[in-house]
Amino acid sequence: MLTHAFWSLLALFSKQAYESLQFAALKERPYSHGIIGGMLGATRFEPIDYLVIGHLTRDILPGGERIGGSAAYAALTAQAFGQRAGILTAWGEEIPLGALEGIPIANLGADHSTTFQNTYTKTGREQRLLHLAPPIEFHSVPEAWRNAAIVHLAPVMGEVSPRLAPFFRDSTLGITPQGWLREWREDGRVQASDWPEADHILAQSDAAVISLEDVNGDEGLVQRMATAAPILAVTEAAQGTRVYVNGEEHALLAPQMKQLDPTGAGDIFATAFFIRLHYGDSPLEAARVATDVAARSVGREGLASTPTPDEIYDLFAEAL
Repeated sequence: MLTHAFWSLLALFSKQAYESLQFAALKERPYSHGIIGGMLGATRFEPIDYLVIGHLTRDILPGGERIGGSAAYAALTAQAFGQRAGILTAWGEEIPLGALEGIPIANLGADHSTTFQNTYTKTGREQRLLHLAPPIEFHSVPEAWRNAAIVHLAPVMGEVSPRLAPFFRDSTLGITPQGWLREWREDGRVQASDWPEADHILAQSDAAVISLEDVNGDEGLVQRMATAAPILAVTEAAQGTRVYVNGEEHALLAPQMKQLDPTGAGDIFATAFFIRLHYGDSPLEAARVATDVAARSVGREGLASTPTPDEIYDLFAEAL
């Protein structure tokens, strides 16, 4: 595993040396590539550093369709930070993996992927749920992945069982509860909902990340969640981020960037935040790094918005 000292010493090396170290580390720790489906017990999985659990989604947009879901953005971001990332999901494989080729994926399978139809209006994005893939329970986690250093529970539509949290006490447990904070109506329209297990689940996490949009701007709910979680980050798009540490609020401004597509920025923030916390940054230090990484993402579309290893190197070099 790459250590906190690695990042502290990063600026002492040339870019070429950094890349050599990163890829040498990956070479020494080989892992399976691509989709691994069917019977999990029959497949050999290699250990990973960053496990993200949640549905890969099929997102239907005015211009076509693409892979989405918090798990996709998180895994690619973790990989850019030098982590061996893996995804546990249930997905129908309707469209090519694209940028996710090379990420090990334990796929439980589905007749249809969780599918969202996205419509953009003057008041924002409207989503309709067309299909929902099967839920994910702890018994589906490959044995070799159960001791991942960082575990990220990333539901998009309630598919991740809240019963998973207690099984990862030895990991840094990060939660992006967006999918536990919404529901769908009879016509498929997605809307905000109550999350009865919030206090219990957040108390078991090491950190959680939400957007103000996730809670429909409900500041009372933000305060309740900040009380329950040891560390809670609340992203507010271009306005920046609030970080609550044991209920105490700290505010951070975001760099102002030209925005093309904000999709996935919150997931990119969360992944960077969880990684930096795991490697010893204070919550505010971790949030500053995560804010910078996420701000740079909004100028690109889809999974192309996730950072590259070069961008992570440049970010740390600029900070030192």
